[in-house]
Amino acid sequence: MAELTKTQIIERSIITTYRSKLWSKFVKALKEYRLLKPGDVVCVCISGGKDSMLMAKLFQELKKHSDFDFEVKFLVMNPGYNDINLEVIKRNLEILQIPAEIKETDIFEIASIQKKNPCYLCAKMRRGALYKLAKEMGCNKIALGHHYDDVIVTTLMNMLNVGSFQTMLPKLHSQNYEGMELIRPLYLIKEKDIVAWQRYNGLEFIACACKMTEGRDTGKLSSQRANTKELIKDLLKYSPYAEKNIFKATTNVYLDKILGWKKDGEYFNYLDFYDNNDSDIKDDDIID
Repeated sequence: MAELTKTQIIERSIITTYRSKLWSKFVKALKEYRLLKPGDVVCVCISGGKDSMLMAKLFQELKKHSDFDFEVKFLVMNPGYNDINLEVIKRNLEILQIPAEIKETDIFEIASIQKKNPCYLCAKMRRGALYKLAKEMGCNKIALGHHYDDVIVTTLMNMLNVGSFQTMLPKLHSQNYEGMELIRPLYLIKEKDIVAWQRYNGLEFIACACKMTEGRDTGKLSSQRANTKELIKDLLKYSPYAEKNIFKATTNVYLDKILGWKKDGEYFNYLDFYDNNDSDIKDDDIID
């Protein structure tokens, strides 16, 4: 029997060792949120980090086993990585046998000279570039590697820093590119399981590699998102179900138990409905 290559070992680990943690949750998200349809052409966007690289391998496995026809293309949009990080990305693409196109841009250079909100500008430009490039590649969907933990962190960040209850959705229609849709197939996969798969296979990926935070995945990059992740660790000491319940809360909103909400840009206040005979606002089922 021929010895397996490194790529084959990595691929096998996804559907064997990490089947329940990675493969099954990937497939569940696709079905539960209806992320794929027959005839879709998906642009898998690879940043060079562990999440998007795993996502690319999951799509390759899906292509092998899928019972309906769809296309998948792989894109590395280079916003201006330094030579070292770009070589790490290229090496991992080779190890993992991912046939990705690398497209050059100068996004980091433009964003880094902005004094106000350079990270916001960078993220906005990168998203726009991904849509544009994906459209040029003939795709109708772009897939991003946000995972379960990202959903929880985003929800908490909005509550604590913005004062709103909104979350990261599993799919969105593009407002600027007609017919394009963004999907997040790792939506139900936990980051710790991605890290476990990475370590199991001895893989090393880049982390955030912009001009202001260049570096490998040292775990020392500081940001509001990183601070929120630390807060969640403290919450888990309070309750081991904290993460699960924050995620669950995004699908369990009682409109008659909140003070106000927005729909299609219009604000609604619970007082607008308080004296309505059809109102179902009652003093029960509330944890004081």
